[in-house]
Amino acid sequence: MHCKLLSGLTLPTAEDVRAAARRIRSHVIKTPLLESPHLNEIAGGRLFIKAEPLQRTGSFKFRGAFNTLCQLTADQRDKGVVAYSSGNHAQGVALAARLLGIQATLLMPADAPHIKVENTKSYGAAVVHFDRYRESREEIGAQLCSDQGAILIKPYDDPHIIAGQGTVGLEIAQQLREMNIQPDLIVAPCGGGGLISGLSLAVKSEIPEVQIFSAEPENFDDTAKSLAAGQIVSIDPKQNSLCDALMAAQPGNMTFAINRELLSGGLVVSENQVRDSVRQAFNRLKLVVEPGGAVAIAALLNNKTEMRGNTAVAVCSGGNIDAALFAEILSD
Repeated sequence: MHCKLLSGLTLPTAEDVRAAARRIRSHVIKTPLLESPHLNEIAGGRLFIKAEPLQRTGSFKFRGAFNTLCQLTADQRDKGVVAYSSGNHAQGVALAARLLGIQATLLMPADAPHIKVENTKSYGAAVVHFDRYRESREEIGAQLCSDQGAILIKPYDDPHIIAGQGTVGLEIAQQLREMNIQPDLIVAPCGGGGLISGLSLAVKSEIPEVQIFSAEPENFDDTAKSLAAGQIVSIDPKQNSLCDALMAAQPGNMTFAINRELLSGGLVVSENQVRDSVRQAFNRLKLVVEPGGAVAIAALLNNKTEMRGNTAVAVCSGGNIDAALFAEILSD
């Protein structure tokens, strides 16, 4: 990797994202940029939606997982992998492991969406549940690795994961260039920060002047708080949110080191704004988006940063939502 060292952290670079794109291109879907006149009217500008719910496993997470697992040595592959996740990273690791012939064990919260648990199992992975409010996934994950001799695949704070997720940003830059469109803003969901940090590395190398913002739900706005403070800030992890994919209590060390340098700020949306954006994506784009995947659309449709007269891209990061919750949101 062409990593750089910052305060003891080995951080990926834009060249690592480009290398990841070459490595995974025959295995991932180049997801489309979608546009709706109705959403443009609400936003007051031109809004493109990067549709990662159409990616394999229904989220961007497959990109980073495959980029990481395909670089394991033969000995590491034989030992298997362990990962912890509320669901999308779990599915990405499970499918990547299946494609590469690796045994995977996924540690998932007991209250993870049913669709995410079942999809993870369907890829052949073993699933172990834990109580996210009372138990430490890091401690359990470390014990599983010790017991099995397996390799831990972190959900975001890993240079290979960040580089793989950054391929979303490369695609956005390439797609806009093909349409001869210069974006003013790019907004992406943020949990631990793997997607937004990798995306920022890629996009800033291609479109240096664009502003990039993270988007988070109101109860899990740790990145917005950390960016404002200039240092990592933790929040109460025992709060709840519809956005199960974004319930990180604090940013990653690697991801925040990148985001602090490259992001223009952090945007925060309400649960009701998320619900409305899930409906808008379905009604106007015919796109199924999970709550955590809809926060960037919510931020731009609700003018959390200046959108009027601008051209923006909102990344929809995933579409793995239980049918009952989806029906409830659509019927509101």
